[in-house]
Amino acid sequence: MAPPPRLVEPKPGSAHIPPATGREVELRVRQQEFLAKLGVLALKGTPFASLAEQAVQLVAEGLDAEFCKILQYLPDEHAFVLRAGVGWNKNLIGVAKLGADLQSPAGYALRTGKPVISNHLAHEGRFQTPELLHLYGIQRAINVILQGEGSPYGVLEADSRSPQEFSENDIAFLQGAANILGMSMDRERVERDLRSALDQQKMLLKELNHRVKNSLQLVASMLELQSGSKGRMSELEEASKRVMAIARAHEHLYRGTDVTRIDIGQYLSDIGREIERSAAPCNIDVNVAAAARILVNPDRAISLALIVNELVTNAVKHAYPNKSGCTVWVRADVSDHTLTVSVRDGGIGLPEGFDLRAATKSLGMRIVKSLAQQIHADLAARRANPGAEFILRLPFFLDDAVSPGP
Repeated sequence: MAPPPRLVEPKPGSAHIPPATGREVELRVRQQEFLAKLGVLALKGTPFASLAEQAVQLVAEGLDAEFCKILQYLPDEHAFVLRAGVGWNKNLIGVAKLGADLQSPAGYALRTGKPVISNHLAHEGRFQTPELLHLYGIQRAINVILQGEGSPYGVLEADSRSPQEFSENDIAFLQGAANILGMSMDRERVERDLRSALDQQKMLLKELNHRVKNSLQLVASMLELQSGSKGRMSELEEASKRVMAIARAHEHLYRGTDVTRIDIGQYLSDIGREIERSAAPCNIDVNVAAAARILVNPDRAISLALIVNELVTNAVKHAYPNKSGCTVWVRADVSDHTLTVSVRDGGIGLPEGFDLRAATKSLGMRIVKSLAQQIHADLAARRANPGAEFILRLPFFLDDAVSPGP
């Protein structure tokens, strides 16, 4: 004969929990689904304001409540403001204010730091029912603390006119939604801090580029003064142009919105104008044509500009012996992941037997060949009709270059 079943005495203070009904099980499953949906929205980076609107909808549905609201605590006013809500008149959002003292459910939760369930507001002895809840005929309320940055942001509260009751399980669901909202606020705070730090670094980098540009411009001015004292175009004047070519790069960096890239077309145009200015009173015309927004990293852009500076200077010196009608065309374009930069003149052309690969005594050509090698560019020269053309081709999609903009 089987022994009689053993009875387990309940522990002192424990309550008898009746088995969940089918409807309750369905409600709990639905609540978990809503929390999962809210969590996915938060992970996608949904802004807090939009997430709050989604949250009050899901919480109201998950609690079978007609109303839900997020109350933001205003310490200076010792009050709450209705920041987001469902069921309430839309004109109240961002406007309606409630007391934050112990005389309201939300204030009671804020002051005690504990969730609050009140299934019979009309008979509540802990606090008074706020006027807003009276106006909407609210009979029961449940709320939890919504944590902010170091201190509570406010309260997440659900309200209902129906005589049903909120339970401890509902507290768990409501607190889960509040936790997700709190994490969303934390994420936005971290993003704000990172953006602020990045903006600060950009500002410092711009200031650094500004100072470098000014220093280089001072060096170039001193070189020009020293060369001017000799009364002729000298190595010092050419050195001044090279210094100014570098200075222009730093000018683009501190004036632009992007401190990591330079628009090569605008940069080469500035170099062309600088050469025209420094060659006065000689009449030199440097025409620059470049595709829009070819963005290149500063190191590569400076090397390209120095190469163009040398090639244009060489063209002016050697292609036009009479120093009249000096015109040089500079082009820059991107095709098939290749950046092509060319410098062409309409002068007397290349001398017989010219070999770009041969050693040369010209400092300018030595600089051109060295810089081309540094940026992994192919340099070629050809006879034009009339004049000569130097062509520079280099891969565009490298770590130190970016694709062209629209």
